[in-house]
Order: sequence, then C-alpha cells, then structure tokens
Amino acid sequence: MHRQRVIVRALGVATAVALSATACGPQKTEPAGSASVVPSASAAGSSPETSPSADDKVASPSASPSPSASASASPSPSPTAKALMANGDESEQVRELQARLKQLKYLTAKPTGFYGSKTTAAVKAFQARNGLPATGSVDEATWKKIQGLSKKPSADELRPPEVNEADAPDPRCMKGRVMCISKESRTLAWMIDGKVVSTMDVRFGSENTPTREGEFSVGWKAKEWTSTIYHTPMPYAMFFSGGQAVHYSADFAARGYNGASHGCVNVRDKGKLAALFDQVKVGDKVVVYW
Repeated sequence: MHRQRVIVRALGVATAVALSATACGPQKTEPAGSASVVPSASAAGSSPETSPSADDKVASPSASPSPSASASASPSPSPTAKALMANGDESEQVRELQARLKQLKYLTAKPTGFYGSKTTAAVKAFQARNGLPATGSVDEATWKKIQGLSKKPSADELRPPEVNEADAPDPRCMKGRVMCISKESRTLAWMIDGKVVSTMDVRFGSENTPTREGEFSVGWKAKEWTSTIYHTPMPYAMFFSGGQAVHYSADFAARGYNGASHGCVNVRDKGKLAALFDQVKVGDKVVVYW
C-alpha cells in the first residue's frame, strides 16, 4: 500500500512538471515557407473516434453484384482536371501565382506562398471572368491562361519589401481587447473594440509542431523568459495556450520565413512587440485563425 502511494505521488509530480514546460524555440532545419503549413486535426487534442458507416463495411460474397448487373451499370464520369495548386498548398509556385493575380488586379494582398481563402477567391473570380470552371483551384488550363495574361513577376513583386498586409479581422476579434492572429496573412493585429491599434509580422510552428488555432486568453506574461525545453530566449512572452506564446524571435528577425517555431507565434519587430507587451493584460483575448 505504501509503495502504491509513492508511485502515485511520483506520477503527480511528473505530470505537474510536464504541464509547466514551455516548449517554444526556433527550428533550425525547417525548409523555407514552412511556418504556415496547415496544422493537423489533432493540434488541440485528439479527434473523436468514429465507427465505420454502413458504406465503409466490407460486403459479404453473397452481396456481390451479378455479372449482368455490372454490365448494365452506367460508366463512371470522367475525372476532373488535375489541380496544380489548391487551397492549403504552400510553395514558390503559389507565390508566383499570387504575384500574377496581383498584377491582374484579382488579389490585393502581397504574396506569401500560402494558398488560402483569399487566393481561392481570387482564382474563382479569374476563372469566372475567363470562361473557366470556377473551382478555386488552379488546373493546367487556368495556369496557362493566367501566365498568358500576366508577365513573369520580379523579385520585388514576389517578395515586396514592406510588411505583411493584415487580413480582415476574424469576427471573434471585433469585441474587447484582442490579439487577432491570421495564419494566412502572417500578421498579428492588436485590436480594441474592433479598432486596429497596431499590426506586426508573425510566423508559426511547423507541420510537426503546429501553432494551435482557436480562441484563447493570455494566461501569464514574462518580459524575459527562456524555453525550459529548447533553452532558447523568449523575450516579451505572452502565454495563451499551454507552452505556446506570442514572443520576440531573434531567429525570425534574422532568417524570416526560412525557419519556424516549435508552436509559438514569433514576432520579428522587437520594438513593436515591446510596446504591445506593455499594453496587453493577463486575461486579454487571443484569436488564432486561417
């Protein structure tokens, strides 16, 4: 009995230590543009298990259709055109697509290399205007048409020197004091009662260590902090989901989007973040969305 109590006490201590760990820090081996890869469905917890539907179950031999029934079945429809680029993709080709759509006035946001809702809407508008199926995905016919109507983007068009343009705020950001963080535009907007006070560029975790999405609140702050797992500095840290926090990253400032965090929201403008840190209070809302 005494031995059981010792084991339980040891497990409790281990759990408390694990929960208190802060896991952020730069990933040195991530490829360029990996910061905004769509997180897996398990990022905020395990997905609910589902039972197979009747259509998923394997039919018994007696249920197999007869040869005559198979012969009379109508032929399957021809497959749709293969998509070269689609919602959720991230690549240099997507960046070129966005730059060309910007030339053609279908897209106002600067190229990010990530194919999100804005790019999907722009492609749909282009397709509808040019007599193509308005799927929102880029097949070979759509890509050739876009290339034919635009010129090859310059280096400045592909990577404009100015900071990222903020998205239209998520509806959850329109009330109260909110750090409104868009994964698509890679921006953080500090908002008070629906008004944008300041914006700054951010980057996120990789596919293996995604930044969680959803509505959170600032649990605690630390002007000077070091990751207890990766032992990297996390100045001006504002924790909102376990070990994930908004914080300054010297690695982001130096390498830009050629790296990624271990799940935190990295900021590269230290001055802007220092000013934000002084304004944000524990309990303020944090919204992370696509």
